[in-house]
Amino acid sequence: MSDFNSQAPWGSSAPAAPTDAAFDQGLRSFMLGVYNKLMLGLLVAGGLAWVVGNVRPVTELLFRFLGDRPVGYTPLGLVVAFAPIGIILFSNFFMRRTSPAASGILYWLLVAIIGASLGVLFLVYAGAEIALALAITAGAFGGLSLIGYTTKRSLSGLGAFCIMGAWGVVLAGIATFFIHGLYANPMFFFAFNLIGVVVFSGLIAYKTQDLKLTYSAFRNDGASLAVASNYGALSLFISFVNLFQFILALLGGGSRRN
Repeated sequence: MSDFNSQAPWGSSAPAAPTDAAFDQGLRSFMLGVYNKLMLGLLVAGGLAWVVGNVRPVTELLFRFLGDRPVGYTPLGLVVAFAPIGIILFSNFFMRRTSPAASGILYWLLVAIIGASLGVLFLVYAGAEIALALAITAGAFGGLSLIGYTTKRSLSGLGAFCIMGAWGVVLAGIATFFIHGLYANPMFFFAFNLIGVVVFSGLIAYKTQDLKLTYSAFRNDGASLAVASNYGALSLFISFVNLFQFILALLGGGSRRN
């Protein structure tokens, strides 16, 4: 559960976008490229999650079983579960400036690892719950992204708050992994997942607006826009996945699949 906050030289401090037709056409093309990359990433991640959760030889590489009941992660499973956080932290601190190729590799690497880690959902929830949560998340994402794209009000304050909240959710999620029984507390379970829904909903709107400002600042710099497209798709991908997981947890009540 994490958010990618790029430290590249673009962001919400960029100047307001001009309104000429050429700019509008370029912005639409840029945003369409981001969304297409996002959708392809979600499809790849979903396919990997299904394989990990349903193909038993693959499942057993990442999860330990007692009979047919999953009881924990294997060492490889722990690496897959926590690797995205480490990669994101490394990228934030050490990849201050990067190339389109490097940012593209980072995007697809995280898509693959996060997709594999989502295989656990097929061991915990029923297919109908996963499908319903996915439909709700897709609808919410569309509405929130539309708000971020069309609003004239700056969402930078909301974004800063949600970024801090996202890291708080990450730390709380790690705590639930090591403090057994914490997630089973009904009040903590509900509050944790509700906060997660609010935080990542805000991030989707904020990141969409931030992408518009990024295009405004770097529309004449093809390399910077290519990097921004990869980072933007990654940020929206992570927000979508986390929002989906929190909604799924609330819908499923945390009960395991029979």
